[in-house]
Amino acid sequence: MRTFAATLAAAAILAGCATSPNRTPGDPLEPMNRAIFRFNDAVDHAVAIPVAKGYQKVTPHPLRTAISNFFSNLGDLSNIANELLQLKITDATSDMIRFSMNTVFGIGGLIDFATLARLPKHHQDFGLTLGRWGVPSGPYLVLPVFGPSTFRDGVGLAVDVRFNPLNYAEPSTRTQLYVLQFVSARSDLLGATNILEQAALDKYSFVRDAYLQQRRSRLGAETGTAPALPNYGDEESSGAAPAAPASGSEPATTTPTSPPVPTAPLPAPAPATPATPAAPASSAAGK
Repeated sequence: MRTFAATLAAAAILAGCATSPNRTPGDPLEPMNRAIFRFNDAVDHAVAIPVAKGYQKVTPHPLRTAISNFFSNLGDLSNIANELLQLKITDATSDMIRFSMNTVFGIGGLIDFATLARLPKHHQDFGLTLGRWGVPSGPYLVLPVFGPSTFRDGVGLAVDVRFNPLNYAEPSTRTQLYVLQFVSARSDLLGATNILEQAALDKYSFVRDAYLQQRRSRLGAETGTAPALPNYGDEESSGAAPAAPASGSEPATTTPTSPPVPTAPLPAPAPATPATPAAPASSAAGK
């Protein structure tokens, strides 16, 4: 979510001076999507933003960080499941270690020791898993309350919500945890919202384009067919990705998150040494 927020903010800044919104193909439901977007935006400004600002005001920053870490740690379970479904055993093993370390030593995930230990955090969901196995994204879709999505990502979201670890809590506790998770996540996005409000001429187009670009980039980074977007200000950023291969060429075999290995310059050739004259042949033995 923080990665998408950073991408959204960057898109708003770069396109803030545009004279007209960028119309993206693949949005045949735009009239309906815009109506739902306006509804979501109205609810966001009337309810979510005031609650998130109040939460920031009354909750100390260390406690907000601990709450965010707790839900992020639970999210690693979904990451692990989707990485196994994508046969990404290395990432799944890394996230298993992350989850175990933060759960045991981080007091149930309140402290993110794994990041301090330089264990990268991966971000996966069932929508990316479907895309990994070739399911097309389908048209762009704005979901009530949940926001930007596609047909494929909507199905993925339903699966992710169904198997959310919070569903296994007691009903009364579950509701409170869901509300706290939403408020915590919305609080983390307040900065990106402020930038978007100031820079975007057409918020719907910017949110749509940023979302679709981010999802294509993440899926392309998984399959090696497109470069990953930089995570502006995201602490989980793992470095620059190599450029995408030219059209018609074979995809590069370098892992997208691995920086290219610098090649040392070849040493200058040594100057040629003048040839030493050959020694005269020894004279024949005396008569």
